[in-house]
This record gives sequence, structure tokens and C-alpha cells, in this order.
Amino acid sequence: MEIVKSGDRASIWILIILIAVGYFLSFRIGVTKLGRIYYWNTFFAVGIFLVITGMVIRIKSILTLKQHFTYTVTKIENHELIETGLYKIVRHPGYLGQILIFTGTAVSLSNWISVILMLVAVLLGYIYRIKVEEQFMIKQMGKTYTDYQKRTKRLIPFIF
Repeated sequence: MEIVKSGDRASIWILIILIAVGYFLSFRIGVTKLGRIYYWNTFFAVGIFLVITGMVIRIKSILTLKQHFTYTVTKIENHELIETGLYKIVRHPGYLGQILIFTGTAVSLSNWISVILMLVAVLLGYIYRIKVEEQFMIKQMGKTYTDYQKRTKRLIPFIF
């Protein structure tokens, strides 16, 4: 697989930094009593469910992309738009899976402040990443991608 063109605009590094910030803040607050929710078992179970669900979505989306999967925003040789599997209804199911994993991790800490801190950091990173990726895909694929955008949602099926 040869990379033909890159359009990442540092989005991978911004995403990595914001995820690290989210984890740091979430766990830093999560170990204190500030924001603690005392139904620990329930929130831990919900958090683990979200993590597992996110992992299934993430893995399924990567397997659907096969050789078209890359960690950075790039166009590879013989690039084609994938519209099968989860990509029929959502343009970024891998990101949805990751967001569920991060959310589940924070929820399992049983601390509402941890959840907010994690979500703010992670969502800022993914919103920027999606914006960069979609601009790149429009430049590379034109009407094919804009038509795909009209038929699908970004992250949440039938909603957003």
C-alpha cells in the first residue's frame, strides 16, 4: 500500500494530546471524592459495557476498511470509498467506537467530573479530526464523498 497524498494537518497529534489530557484529568479527579457517585458497581458495569461495545465497533470498522485503514488522514494508492458494514449509516464508526471506549473508561470511575473532562477533551480532538478528514476526502473524491455525506451521519446513526 503506497500513500499517495497526506492531509492530516497534525490532527493525529492533536487527537493524541487531547486524549492524553482527557485521561490525565479524568483519572486525576476520579481518584478523589470530588464528583464521586457512590453507586460504584452500577457505573463500573455500565462503563465496561461501553468499553466493550466501543471495542467491537472500532474493530469491526477497521476490518471493514481492510487495507484502506490508516492512522493518519491519507489517500492511498487505488483508494476507494467504503460504504459497507457500519459505513452504510455512519461515516466515522471507528471514531464512534473510540469515543465509546473513552466514555466507558471515565464512567467506570464513578465520577461525573471525570466523565465531563474526558468527553470534552476527546470530543474536541475528534471533532477537529473529522473536520480535517472530511475536507480532505471532499478534495480527493469530490461529489462521490459529498453524496455519501448526504446519505450518512458523522458519528451517531440517524442523529449526527
